[in-house]
Amino acid sequence: MQGSITRGTTGVNRLRRSDRWLTNSPQVRDALTNHPLVVDLGYGASPVTTVELAARLSRVRADVRVIGLEIDPARVSAAQHAASSAVSFGRGGFELAGLRPAVVRAFNVLRQYPEEAVIPAWDRMRAALAPRGVIIEGTCDELGRRCSWVLLSAGGPQTLTLAWDPFDVEKPSDLAARLPKALIHRNVPGEAVHELLVAADHCWATAAPHAPFGPRARWRSTIELLQANGFAVQRDRGRQRDCVLTVPWSTVAPRLGDCPHG
Repeated sequence: MQGSITRGTTGVNRLRRSDRWLTNSPQVRDALTNHPLVVDLGYGASPVTTVELAARLSRVRADVRVIGLEIDPARVSAAQHAASSAVSFGRGGFELAGLRPAVVRAFNVLRQYPEEAVIPAWDRMRAALAPRGVIIEGTCDELGRRCSWVLLSAGGPQTLTLAWDPFDVEKPSDLAARLPKALIHRNVPGEAVHELLVAADHCWATAAPHAPFGPRARWRSTIELLQANGFAVQRDRGRQRDCVLTVPWSTVAPRLGDCPHG
């Protein structure tokens, strides 16, 4: 079993922003079309976010099965009261307990590990994926208002997404403290993720005339400015409740020293 017991901090609706993104992601939908098994790795001291994930993904596939994995046997035992036909719990780490899931969600797990643990953990999870499977590995603040995650496939990291409450953030770079472990130490001059955040702040400032229409309208203008400045920002379909920034991994891949690359 690969991994260490983490702090286990969690809370109701803490992962709502990543879950909203998951249910609309074409890659996640494709993976679930192929196979109904989902793993929630490192759900913490309470199983509440695992149960929420199952409920939200059931709108994508009615027969979805979510298995919450934890290394701590006490947490697994305590979670059994929340088990159902759609949700179960067991012991497991980055090897995913021998399962072959279509989707893996691993939130606020690698944040508590050293940076050099990222690549081995990614590789171990990727090796366990079902065909066309994906991994969402990221972090968020205690209330889930500021989030970021990497989407990985068997081929490696594909995209980085930042998502936040429009009314909780003054500028995009406020998300820097919640970058995934692969990038959080790379927000320095010379690194690509730093350049993205600087550009996003600049475009956000330029879009200030849209502020009277609300932060969502201002963010839509910011996205257009980023695209005009050469950033390959992916546009999410439909009306967005959150401010969301998704870019290809190549846009933010670390440049200096040994680090995760696709």
